[in-house]
Amino acid sequence: MALAQGRSYRRAALGSATLLLVMGLWYLSTTLTGWINPSRFPRPDEVLSAFTFIQTEGYGNGKLHQHVLHSLKLVAMGFAVAVGIGVPLGLLMGYSRRAEALINPAFLLLRPIPPLAWIPLAIVWLGLDDGSKILVIFVAAFVPSVINSYTGVRNIEIPMMEAASMLGIRGWRMVSEVLVPGALPMIFTGLRLSLQASWTTLVAAELIGALYGLGSILNQAAQDIFPAMILVAMVFVGLCGASTTWLLGVLEERAMPWRKGRVAT
Repeated sequence: MALAQGRSYRRAALGSATLLLVMGLWYLSTTLTGWINPSRFPRPDEVLSAFTFIQTEGYGNGKLHQHVLHSLKLVAMGFAVAVGIGVPLGLLMGYSRRAEALINPAFLLLRPIPPLAWIPLAIVWLGLDDGSKILVIFVAAFVPSVINSYTGVRNIEIPMMEAASMLGIRGWRMVSEVLVPGALPMIFTGLRLSLQASWTTLVAAELIGALYGLGSILNQAAQDIFPAMILVAMVFVGLCGASTTWLLGVLEERAMPWRKGRVAT
């Protein structure tokens, strides 16, 4: 335990040192030396001023916390629906050859279509409201959850499946006691990929016709030629993505305590 804590502290110290180095280079190249034109990349004090402005006065139809909460809501809804459908579908396809033969052709047809290609159709179906953005996020998060759940089931050792069959394990017991535990590492890998795809797609979807959200800040700041505000929005996209990934890592550790210390954070 002490050794693991020591490693954790060293990783945190190394990460903090890296961030401090990046901040120092940023300050040096933009403020002290002027190597980078502030019109191209903002100075630290400009970013701080933009952050203060959006916190107090608001920007792009709302204050920062309103934009962040709106984006989090869209990601959570699209991600939850995608995982709720994608994981069971992947488990079914991995376990049943008949289900795979029935579903896989349609899945292989839809899989290569980029999530952003669904934006025009989502707007036609659902307009410019949140529904169209949730649909696009769902499409982006759906594919990784299906593929990794399917792969997780197929990676379960054959003797384990044969032993479960000999013991008469069927139906829900097969799912809860064999398929899900055996596929769980790959399922969480798919969840991580789905979460990353959700944030990437959200920003792209919010660039078009969104009144709130971090993507709408990026769009408005680009039109206003406001580099400091663009950087504020980018930083908070990264922070939100990192925070939700960390929460997923905590859930993974609790779901698989036997792999504690090996879960990516």
